[in-house]
Amino acid sequence: MNSGVGPLLREWRGERRLSQLELSVRAGVSARHLSFLETGRSRPTREMILRLAEELAVPLRSRNELLLAGGFAPAYGETGLDRLSMSAVLSSLRDVLAGHAPSPAILIDRHWTMVDANAAVARFTAGCAAWLLEPPVNVLRLSLHPEGMAPRIGNLSEWRAHVLHRLDQQAAATADPVLRELRTELAGYPGGISAPPEQGLVVPLRFDDLSFFSITSVLGTPLDVTLSELAVESFLPADAATAAALRSGHGSRT
Repeated sequence: MNSGVGPLLREWRGERRLSQLELSVRAGVSARHLSFLETGRSRPTREMILRLAEELAVPLRSRNELLLAGGFAPAYGETGLDRLSMSAVLSSLRDVLAGHAPSPAILIDRHWTMVDANAAVARFTAGCAAWLLEPPVNVLRLSLHPEGMAPRIGNLSEWRAHVLHRLDQQAAATADPVLRELRTELAGYPGGISAPPEQGLVVPLRFDDLSFFSITSVLGTPLDVTLSELAVESFLPADAATAAALRSGHGSRT
């Protein structure tokens, strides 16, 4: 009997703060049977693993890990970005990046590594230390490091609070130790943490004389691990002055 999947299921249930009864009701199984699965007294079928993973909102990468621990083949492929089969999707995503111009937009992976970017991102990277721009570029490190964008962020303490909170949420959703390590690293950078003004609508990125808000876009129905972990992060004008500056090509520092 392969009991390796049981502890993993229990860990994910703990991450989602669900009792055995709550999860069993959602998945349509008895709490007793779920207990047997978690302790290894019963071996789950492939379908049961996928059903529980769906109810626990487990990322595709980790669903494959659950299946492997249960003695089954992975259900989702993981295609390298350099594979020919990825070219059409990446081409479309680059069109999305280009379409955001003159606003900055980047394509990132699950660890906030920059995969691609439009030309407007040069507005953010100008003046940053060369070592921070050497691939692989971690965009959160680039933004908060004192040799990166941080000195030019007018509301650094607010932006840091937003970034760290977002990392907390992402790490909890994925149980990814790399994200937790990144969060610890970024929390050690100077800059403080403060709440945004209560009257604000969004947490802006006040960069030089410009103000942006960010939008994150992900693929709606990915069946590939790599694609499920890609996101487009775009920075749009938060006020009329920024919109005008972007249209005119002003407001950047070279």
